[in-house]
Amino acid sequence: MDISSKNVVEGTSRSPQRAMYKAMGLNDDDLSKQFIGVCHTGNEATPCNIHLPRLAIKAKQGVSDAGATPREFSTIAVSDGIAMGHEGMKSSLVSREVIADSIELMVRAHQYDALVGIAGCDKSLPGTMMAMARLNVPSVFVYGGTIMPGMLDGQELTIVDVYEAVGAYDSGQLSLESLKNIENTACPSSGSCGGMFTANTMASISEAIGLALPGSASPPAEDERRDKMVYDTGVACAKLLEMNIRPKEILSFEAFENAITMLNSVGGSTNGILHLLALANEVNIDLSYDDFERIRKKTPHLADMKPGGSYVMNSLDKIGGIPFVLKKLLDKGLLNENCMTVTGKTIKENLMSISIPDVEQHIVRSVENPLHQVGTAVVLKGSLAPEGAVIKTAGVEMTKFTGKARVFDREEYAFDAVAKGEIDEGHVVVIRYEGPKGGPGMREMLATTAALVGQGLGKKVAMVTDGRFSGGTRGFMVGHVAPEAYVGGPIALIKDDDEITIDTETNIIDLHVSKEELENRRKQWSKPKPNYTTGALAKYATLVGSAAKGAITTANP
Repeated sequence: MDISSKNVVEGTSRSPQRAMYKAMGLNDDDLSKQFIGVCHTGNEATPCNIHLPRLAIKAKQGVSDAGATPREFSTIAVSDGIAMGHEGMKSSLVSREVIADSIELMVRAHQYDALVGIAGCDKSLPGTMMAMARLNVPSVFVYGGTIMPGMLDGQELTIVDVYEAVGAYDSGQLSLESLKNIENTACPSSGSCGGMFTANTMASISEAIGLALPGSASPPAEDERRDKMVYDTGVACAKLLEMNIRPKEILSFEAFENAITMLNSVGGSTNGILHLLALANEVNIDLSYDDFERIRKKTPHLADMKPGGSYVMNSLDKIGGIPFVLKKLLDKGLLNENCMTVTGKTIKENLMSISIPDVEQHIVRSVENPLHQVGTAVVLKGSLAPEGAVIKTAGVEMTKFTGKARVFDREEYAFDAVAKGEIDEGHVVVIRYEGPKGGPGMREMLATTAALVGQGLGKKVAMVTDGRFSGGTRGFMVGHVAPEAYVGGPIALIKDDDEITIDTETNIIDLHVSKEELENRRKQWSKPKPNYTTGALAKYATLVGSAAKGAITTANP
């Protein structure tokens, strides 16, 4: 049976349900209208999400003014920045599934006819969009908005600068007073991390894929335009419900191609690959690493965004935001222009109706003169990662690295070695048993990568992990190695001083150990005991599949 509020409030048998709604202030007129769930991930865990309850009020006003009845509810969100670098980070990717599952349960339980989804921190964006796809009720996504950059001595700061400052302090390159000054100024307000990290990457993708209103990704969290954008999203969702346009009509294979184009053109987070694979799974679209590489190789890298570049989301917003980038791509035939969007119009029709300010700028290059001729979200394969691995090349000058392995079975062990100055030029830092099952939860390694950069080793070492990297990571850092160590992937068999080659031009990641030697090591290898045997993390480890498939949970992982 289709999800419909009529199943809940119509007929004499539903008098108890109507009584409960009337206890919350609704009347018969309210109950005669269609119900739109207004979901947000607001909490006091993170500045990315702290303002979302206020934005939900604006969305509800839009829904009401458009003639529907809004019903607000919330779900969890984990702060990646605060969970980073310790055991708490194992909960982050797990939260994506919990968010999607909890939104699904709320909508199914109460039979809401449509859905507005408001999200801020990294996993809450894909989690919300996954629920929309799974439920397939008319849905519009809206981002909570980016944080403003901190300013110190004329320089724009983000949270990544604080992480990198820790590395500089540990190596004696920065005083405690300077570290404190950076800490005190880097995050001045509410909103998601300011560079083209994971939250801003997924917000950009939400426009490109058609689930969000044009221009909704870039206005800062505390800008008055953000309030209007959220109100307009409420109105748009009610209109979408009238038109009966559903996510599966929007999330076509061609729309995913547009999303991959956006990911590469802005130098976005490698987490975008993981989340797009998971979102595609929700609508039964067969998206693979081969598709990512095919699109990447014909997509120029246009936007000079942190962490690999120079600018933050607020700077991009001032020159026209994501529509400015999309228009450049559209004009050169690099988008599938006829994809349907939540406006009820195609992406081309949306972009043709938007006026972009004509200002002198150095943030977004022309297609003819890009930062890189091809995209920056690179998929690698080879003897070290037969199923694949990913690396972001935005801001990375080298294309090949061969070095000796330094192997760690936990992120904390690697971080301690970095902090003690035990990592030398030419090392490939290998962090394993941090994959979807092995962690569990596929931790991000920003604390460790930022410490390396802060010590001046960002261009002198590489890193390989079956875990993930923050969108704020920069350097020659390879993540999502699959198969992961916990299931016996080749990364489990690496020993100190083994030679590893990473080549982003040939898409190769190889372990220079003979097949015979690897087979001998495999015979000696045994799966370690799970880190969690009860609770959410244990359940997740049982159900989760390969990172190469999006690290989705399924009954048959």
